[in-house]
Amino acid sequence: MKIIVCVKQVPDTSGKVAVNPDGTLNRASMATITNPDDLNAVEAALTLKEQTGAEVVVVSMGPPPAEGMLREIQARGVDRAVLVSGREFGGSDTYATSQILAAAINKIGVEKEDIVMCGRQAIDGDTAQVGPQIAEKLGLPQVSYAADIQKDGDTLTIKRMLEDGYMTIKVKTPCLVTCIKELNQPRYMSVDGIFECYSKPYEVFDYNTLKDDPLIDPTTIGLKGSPTNIFKSFTPPQKGVGMMLEGADRATCDKLAGMLAAKHLI
Repeated sequence: MKIIVCVKQVPDTSGKVAVNPDGTLNRASMATITNPDDLNAVEAALTLKEQTGAEVVVVSMGPPPAEGMLREIQARGVDRAVLVSGREFGGSDTYATSQILAAAINKIGVEKEDIVMCGRQAIDGDTAQVGPQIAEKLGLPQVSYAADIQKDGDTLTIKRMLEDGYMTIKVKTPCLVTCIKELNQPRYMSVDGIFECYSKPYEVFDYNTLKDDPLIDPTTIGLKGSPTNIFKSFTPPQKGVGMMLEGADRATCDKLAGMLAAKHLI
């Protein structure tokens, strides 16, 4: 049994956000982190590994420096890592990204008892599209927004979070599950894991590795093959310093009313 987890290296949006003139994020000048929801998927996979003895494989699409992120994830207990990297894949939107990741998962192999896991969404795009698109392209049943996962044989019982409650679903493996932060608390790297992570299997899938898969069509991958394009991205202007008025007397109220009237707010 394998559990394949898709992860993404994303800009740390709590810090400086830089935008290129063409509207894309200037990722080279920004600090990066592992997408938070993806860490919940990793933790879910490791929990199932402890219960079943499954092999956990993590796969990510990104530039060569993403190896550092994958090694950190291996230090948490993941068995094998695969980086999908190539200039041909650059600039892919969610449709093209799901094509490429689905081809990589095909290359790894999905057997009868296997599970594919993804985070609900990435914080740099907030689309929540890639996981379901991968499931569609692999022909797998999918359950999104998983808040609890229980495995019994070849069946998963999943509590799916809705806006106003929960839905309990049973699904047969192989399947794809997207995970939310309410599912678990991701573990930290262990000392032993840090020492061992660079001795664990690590592969790079480039364009030549995946080009024979029917999903890898030059017209549907990369920037040119992406059906959606960013119209505009920008950094919101910083708000000015506010003004505090102290007191509850008539003079203070008159002053506040005068300021609001001057700005035509009242």
